[in-house]
Amino acid sequence: MKLFATTLCTLGALASFAGAASPPPVYGPTPTSQQVDWLRMEWYAFVHFGLNTYTNREWGYGDESPAQFNPVAFDAKKITSVFKEAGMSGMIYTAKHHDGWCAWPTKSTEHNIRKAAWKNGKGDVVREFANACKASGIKFGTYLSPWDRNCAEYGRPGYLRVYYKQIEELLTQYGDIFEIWFDGAMGGDGYYGGAKENRNIGEADKYYDYAEVVRRIRRLQPDCIIWGASGRGDAVWGGSEKGFVSYPLWNIQNNKWISLEGDTPINHRGWFWHPGQKNAVKDPQTLMKVYLSSVGLGANLILNLAPDRNGRLDQADVDSLLAFGAARRELLSKDYALGAAAKASEVRGKDKRFNAAKLTDGNIESYWCPNDGTTSGSVEIRLERETTFDVIRLREQIRLGQRVESFSVDAWLDGEWKTIVEAGKPGEKERGLDAVRGGKGHTIGHQVMRWLNEPVTTRKIRLNIVRAKACPCISELSLLRMPEILPKPAIRAQGNGQYTLETHADCTTYYTLDGSTPRNSSPVYKEGSTISFQGPGQIKACYINNRTGNSGPVGTLNVGYPRQAKGDAAAACDDNPDTFWHSATRPATIELDLGSKREIASFSYLPRQDGKVQDMTDRYLLELSNDGKQWKNVAEGEFSNLRANPVELEVAITPQQARFARLTATRALEGKGCSVAELKFYPPQKEEADSDTEKSKKNRRKSNKTRNRR
Repeated sequence: MKLFATTLCTLGALASFAGAASPPPVYGPTPTSQQVDWLRMEWYAFVHFGLNTYTNREWGYGDESPAQFNPVAFDAKKITSVFKEAGMSGMIYTAKHHDGWCAWPTKSTEHNIRKAAWKNGKGDVVREFANACKASGIKFGTYLSPWDRNCAEYGRPGYLRVYYKQIEELLTQYGDIFEIWFDGAMGGDGYYGGAKENRNIGEADKYYDYAEVVRRIRRLQPDCIIWGASGRGDAVWGGSEKGFVSYPLWNIQNNKWISLEGDTPINHRGWFWHPGQKNAVKDPQTLMKVYLSSVGLGANLILNLAPDRNGRLDQADVDSLLAFGAARRELLSKDYALGAAAKASEVRGKDKRFNAAKLTDGNIESYWCPNDGTTSGSVEIRLERETTFDVIRLREQIRLGQRVESFSVDAWLDGEWKTIVEAGKPGEKERGLDAVRGGKGHTIGHQVMRWLNEPVTTRKIRLNIVRAKACPCISELSLLRMPEILPKPAIRAQGNGQYTLETHADCTTYYTLDGSTPRNSSPVYKEGSTISFQGPGQIKACYINNRTGNSGPVGTLNVGYPRQAKGDAAAACDDNPDTFWHSATRPATIELDLGSKREIASFSYLPRQDGKVQDMTDRYLLELSNDGKQWKNVAEGEFSNLRANPVELEVAITPQQARFARLTATRALEGKGCSVAELKFYPPQKEEADSDTEKSKKNRRKSNKTRNRR
C-alpha cells in the first residue's frame, strides 16, 4: 500500500500551496495500488500444459495416468523468452486443471508429477516456470482449479483441507505470485477416486469458503491479485473466451472496485495443445482486435499458448504472437499528441496543476479536472503540425474513482469541427471483436482506445466530456497510428466442393491446393470466382501487399473426405456452419457415407453456432464400418468447455480403413435432445517441411523491419 499512499500524498500536496485548489474528493470505489499496478501490466500469457496435452482433451476426467506426462524437450526459459520478446508482462501457469493432476510435487495428493515419466518423477513444472519468468524479467502467476475430478473427497468437507494445502504450497514455495486464478467450473461428473459419479457442490462461495481463501492469500501474498473467488477477489472474467469484454465497462461491483480480464487461446482448437492446431492459429490482426476489445476497453488480456507433448510451443502460434507483439509496439511507439498545446473549457480553481496540459504531458498520474459540480466540459488540443492518426486513447485518474459515462471527440476538418467519435447514449452496448472499429464514447476508466473507421489528418482535435458522475479527472489523451497488419484470407465452403476466398484492398490473393505455402508464384484468386476442390487435403491462401511486397499470414482450411447423409442428417455434412442436424431425443445417432473405403485418422465436430447451448452434444460415441452393418467402436469421450467456447474440435483416432461413420450423441448441455452442426473426417496429415518454418521466421523478421504505414 506504500505506493498508493505516496500517490495520494502527491495528489494531496497540491492543496498545501497557498491559494491552490484542493484535489477533488474520491468518488465511489477506488482500486488498490495492486490493482492499479496490475492494470498497467495490460497483457500476459496463459499456459495450459498437463495431462490433457497427452489425452487430446480439454477437461480431463480425473482417471488419467500421470505417467503419460513426459515433455522430453521442455525448456521453460525458451517459452518465457518468447513471451518477453512479444512484450508480455508475465505468465500464468495451470498448475492444476479440472483433472486434479498437480504439476508440482505436492503433499496434498498422490495424483501429481512425482508419478510422471518426465525426469523419473523428480520434476517440478511450476518451479521451472517460476524460475524462468524471473530470469526473463516477467512476472509469474498460477491457476489452481477448484474443481477436482480425481479427488475422492471432492464435494465433501474433506476436500477443503486438500485445496487449502495446495494454495499454501503454491504461494509459499515459488516466490512472488502476481495473480492466482480460480476457474468457474464447479462440479459435475468425474472419477472421484473411482466413484465415477456426478457431484454438485451447491453454492461455490459457501462450499469453498472463499472468504477464508481470500484471507489466507492476503496473509501469504498480500500483493497477489485474486481472480474469481465468487467476486471476493480483485478481478473477474470478462465474459467471453474470445477475449473481448462488454462496453461500457464499469469497474464497480457490490460497491467495490473489481477489474475485468479478457481471456482467449491464441489457437482456435482450445486451451490445451491439440494435433493439427498449427492451421487454426489466430492471425495478428485478430489478436489486435482482441487486444483493443479487452485492454482497449479498460480490462486486461490473458492470451493462452499451449506447449505440445514435447514441451515446445507450436511455431505457428509463436510466429503470430511475435508478429502481433511487434505491431502492438509500433502502435504504442509514438503518441502524436505528446507535448501538444491544450486549452480546457474550465480548470479547477484556475490552478495550473489541473489544467489541460496534463492530458498531453506523458505523466499518467497528472490530470485535468474542472471544479466540483461540473460534470461536462471540453479540451481543445492543437498539434504542432498536421498529423494522421486512427486510434485515440484516453485515461482517467482512477485512483480518484471512475467517473466518465459518455464522451465524444471532434476533429477540425475542412474549416469546421466534425465528430470522429460519437458520444455514447444510455443503454447502448458494444460486444464482440467486430465492434472494435468505429465505436462510440462511453466509459473511460483505466483506459479506452477507439479505433476509427478511417485515418484522420488534422492539426486540432477536441475532447468533449458529455456526462460524468462527478467532475471528470482525465490523465491522458493520446493519438496513435495503427500499423499495417495483413489478416488471413477467410476460406469459405459453398457446398459441392466449391470454395471462395476473401480478398483485401491493395493486395493480391494467392492460394494453393496441395498443402504448400502460397507464394507470389502460386495461383492468383480473382474476386467473385470459385475454386473447385473435392478433398481431402488443404486449401491455403495469403495476401501479398502490392506496394510493399509484405506477405500476410496463411489461412488454411482442412477439407475432409466427401460425405453424404440421408434426410435431416445432411445438415451435418453440408459445409454450412449455420445449419445443424437436430434430434428431439437422446441418445440419437447420425450416420455418414464417405463413398468408398477411406483411411481415417481424425474427425472433427462443430457444435451449433446460433448462440444457444440447448441440445448441444457434449458426450459422444464414434463407430466405423466398412459395410454399414458391422460396426467398431473407435472413440468415446467428452466435448469439453462448449458453453464458453463452442469451437470446432478435432479428435485423433488410430488410423484405420472405413467407409461408413456413425456418431451417437449420448449427452448434451441442456434440454432432452442433441445436435451436430458439422461432422468431418480426415486422412493422416503430412507435416510441412521445416524449411517453411525457417522461412516464416525470416519473413517475420523482415516484416518487422520493413512494415510500412498505410
